[in-house]
Amino acid sequence: MSIENTSAPQIDFNTPAQLRMRKFRALKDKLASGGIAFGGISVIVAIVLIFFYLLYEVMPLFQSAHVEPWQKNDQAVENYAVPGTGKTLYLSMEEQAEIGVRVSDQGEVVFFNTLNGSVIKAEQINVPANVSITTLSTISDPLRQFAIGFSNGDALVIQHDYSSSYPDGNRVITPSLVYPLGKEPIHIGDKPLKLLGISHGEENWNLIGGDETGLTQVKISVEENIMTGEVDISSESEALPNFNIKAHKLLLLPDRRWLMIADKSKLAVVDLKAEDGAQTTQVIEATKGSITDFQMLLGGNAVLIADDLGKISQWFLVRDEATDWKLTKIREFTGGTHPIVNLSIEHRRKGFASLDTQGTLRLFNTTAQRNALTETIVDGMADRLSYAPRSNAMLVEKNGQLSLWAIHNEHPDVSWSALWDKVWYEGYEKPEYIWQSSAANNDFEPKYSLVPLAFGTLKAAFYAMLLGTPLAICGAIYTAYFMVPALRRKVKPFIELMEALPTVILGFLAGLWLAPFMEDKLAGIFVILLVVPIAIVTFGFLWAQVPDRIRFLIPEGWDALLLVPVVILATLFSLFVSDGIESLLFGGDMRLWMSNELDIPFDQRNALVVGIAMGFAVIPTIFSITEDAIFAVPKHLSYGSLALGATPWQTLTRVVLPTASPGIFSALMIGMGRAVGETMIVLMATGNTPIMDMNIFEGMRTLAANIAVEMPESEVGSTHYRILFLAAFVLFMFTFVVNTLAELVRQRLRKKYGSL
Repeated sequence: MSIENTSAPQIDFNTPAQLRMRKFRALKDKLASGGIAFGGISVIVAIVLIFFYLLYEVMPLFQSAHVEPWQKNDQAVENYAVPGTGKTLYLSMEEQAEIGVRVSDQGEVVFFNTLNGSVIKAEQINVPANVSITTLSTISDPLRQFAIGFSNGDALVIQHDYSSSYPDGNRVITPSLVYPLGKEPIHIGDKPLKLLGISHGEENWNLIGGDETGLTQVKISVEENIMTGEVDISSESEALPNFNIKAHKLLLLPDRRWLMIADKSKLAVVDLKAEDGAQTTQVIEATKGSITDFQMLLGGNAVLIADDLGKISQWFLVRDEATDWKLTKIREFTGGTHPIVNLSIEHRRKGFASLDTQGTLRLFNTTAQRNALTETIVDGMADRLSYAPRSNAMLVEKNGQLSLWAIHNEHPDVSWSALWDKVWYEGYEKPEYIWQSSAANNDFEPKYSLVPLAFGTLKAAFYAMLLGTPLAICGAIYTAYFMVPALRRKVKPFIELMEALPTVILGFLAGLWLAPFMEDKLAGIFVILLVVPIAIVTFGFLWAQVPDRIRFLIPEGWDALLLVPVVILATLFSLFVSDGIESLLFGGDMRLWMSNELDIPFDQRNALVVGIAMGFAVIPTIFSITEDAIFAVPKHLSYGSLALGATPWQTLTRVVLPTASPGIFSALMIGMGRAVGETMIVLMATGNTPIMDMNIFEGMRTLAANIAVEMPESEVGSTHYRILFLAAFVLFMFTFVVNTLAELVRQRLRKKYGSL
């Protein structure tokens, strides 16, 4: 019998249909590869563009100042003769730096065009016959007020004012003189006024004048009848005691309490409101050289002293431990080695300009302790220096000639020390880290320290991770390694769904419900931390003692659901006994007890509230990534470990977790990035107080929340605006560095445990 050999069927892989399928598949692979590559490159490009845009907005903060002759029609404005006659006693400009005002020792007030010196208006001060002007004292540059002292002991207070009109659509600025205390001079003493200091509030004025042999104080009260408009001026005078100092110049601070008297090298501080009458509180050696200029900084809280050694120092009153005020030297600026002859104070910032005998101009900012410019603008010593109100122009007088200079110094109050070091601000007892970007008055000293914001960012992230990390990782371990698949398929999506909850809702609930609830049940919160773990362990022990026929009624792996009512009941019990525990142990108010007995301040919106709310927000992220990493560990590794006699717990800790450690570490870093960049929760639940305290019961302000709060109110292009971009840049770089280091660690862990 023969067997017929039949050949195996032949399959043709090159049919037209197969060829079309392979071409279509290759096309899809190329499109997928190209799309993925394009998406990845787009993300990188977007991140790089964000980086450079932030850098673009931040860089102007650190640009150096520069000065140049004022330009008109692309031509430098030439020097011109000083308008008017006599010696200049006062030189200033109006807001637009278009009109200057000059007061001479002949009593002539001249308003002139700052571009060419042409006289716009001239007025003669009412100087009595046979009387000469002996001194001029600047009261306030921002208020445009000054006072003139006469040889007969009288003084006249003057204010130069400006009004704008628009005839035919063209702006016209009209200057005028105003006399706040009337055109009649005020009598201070019988001796010539070689020294004069004036300060005032809304209705009260203090005038102090005299010479080095004695001073007299005149207090003036101005009352206006709101019905008739009549002004009633009353005054009283008193002779001040001898302060044993040869006075060269006086400064009376705006509070009308403190009088500063400068002689050749010393400075005396007089408390005019001391209980035992006017008295010298201290006499200090202000400089080792000779005082050449003595000016009050914007706000009237600090004074500047320039000397012939080229140094400028800032001083202000500081309250010591004995509650006494002491004039303290805060910082010193080096203005070269040549004597300083002129100081000019900025009208709206804590800055000033100095000019030495060699004609070198230097621009300083006191808060930033920064020298923004050093440049020689005239040859030799100038006679007078005057800032424009907007600090964008400067008038310099030398040998009867005036020159107008353009100043480009947009952000002088920013420096590394102002941003990251402790700064001694006016009114503070010591250097501190402070963020306070705005205030109600124009004399405000901006405080741009980023340290409290960076601290608050890390504090919020720390407490959020402290709460969220153990819950998320432990939950992920149980879900991926111990939970039965049927239950896992229900639990995992439910937890991941929590991530879709908008953070603004979490912040809203945390700020308006959770914060007052925790304040009311503070003792119960701590009881929960004790009772819930004890209840879980106790229930587990009791459940193990239950007969098998009852325990086996619950399907294997589903018994964990029995803990849900246990946790709920334990929590409700803890809150129920909260009031009783507070009454028994803390006198009925745990918050007040902590404040009084432990000196721990308590704010309703604090880090504990933020930790719970932000922990709730980061738990889904950490849980999901960690659970996937543990579940993805090859089963043959755990089966092999169990087969060799290891317990499930040993297998978990020595095989599964090390293998999944790169993924777990990535989950932690992503969760931390989420916590660091969180905005709405910390914005609504922290109180937004930029303080530096690790106290869990006090709030904070984070970088992200600060940007969200203050960016809408900041002026575009201002220092505040650009510092907010700097805060965003710091946040960006922090996230970038942390993620880069995390990736390096993750790769090392992956390499170490990848061979398992």
